[in-house]
Amino acid sequence: MKEKVLEFLKSQKEYISGEEISSKLGITRAGVWKNINKLKEEGYNIESMTRKGYRLKTTPDIVTKSEVSSIIQTKVLGKDIRYYEQINSTNDMAKTLARENAAEGTVVIADRQIAGKGRLGKNWDSPGKTGIWMSMILKPDILPMQASQLTLLAGLSVCEGISRVTGLECRIKWPNDVVINGKKVCGILTEMNAELDGVNYIVVGIGINVNTKDFPEGLSHATSLSQEGGKQYMRRYIIKGVLEAFEKDYMIYKTQRNIGHFLQRYKDYCITLNSDVKIITHQEEYTAYAKDIAKDGSLVIINAEGQEETIFSGEVSVRGLYGYI
Repeated sequence: MKEKVLEFLKSQKEYISGEEISSKLGITRAGVWKNINKLKEEGYNIESMTRKGYRLKTTPDIVTKSEVSSIIQTKVLGKDIRYYEQINSTNDMAKTLARENAAEGTVVIADRQIAGKGRLGKNWDSPGKTGIWMSMILKPDILPMQASQLTLLAGLSVCEGISRVTGLECRIKWPNDVVINGKKVCGILTEMNAELDGVNYIVVGIGINVNTKDFPEGLSHATSLSQEGGKQYMRRYIIKGVLEAFEKDYMIYKTQRNIGHFLQRYKDYCITLNSDVKIITHQEEYTAYAKDIAKDGSLVIINAEGQEETIFSGEVSVRGLYGYI
């Protein structure tokens, strides 16, 4: 009912009486008052005036289901949004929901993660009221070896979504970091459940530092949109930009089952290409030259012996970025 009261207030430009809200929504005047107070506690600036009623003046920077659903224009992504004020990890919750047969396009959003996950088992700092912590459930008809291509698609969507909303210039560090002015603003974690001949589901987790002011010690390479843009941003509009950009390409990807449609755009954003890179795998660490992104999404490098190789996974650092000299 709280969401219905909010939706009704949003539809009105002038004051609306408690009596009219009560009549339109079929609840008591006491119920109206109770839900108005709940909305105020969440940060909605609702003005109350005797003999006039209520008027919504401003909406806070929150990423609840009602706020995100009311602005996104997608056909699949975000049609089912699961919002949590606090959660261990949106990726873990998305995987649980996927095992319970949640529909493709379900999006899990949290205001705060207490056990956020990054690549290679790293933690992802996810404080409340500052960033976007969300995961998407996808069910494309592809082979398991193709799943990493969706990481590239997500990176491109984040770049284009952020740029469209903020005007900031983003770049991609292959395969899963989005950077602004050489500092990391977003990380992407793709996980899947699959059989040998097909994927059951893929979860793409996206963490964006939006209005973060301070970072934990050791994260000097991190930044936020507000730090780079010099202003605060409404997180729900960033979510809108990313989901709409992702769905546009994802629907084509599901049909073509390859990344050819957006590969050149990805390359145009990729800061890794035409640079010396340090490659760290479980077995070794070495320096090479990043030449290209292959059609399967792998990184094509030239090793110290002048031979071409392809890299599918591992930590890749770009010279001059994240402290790599």
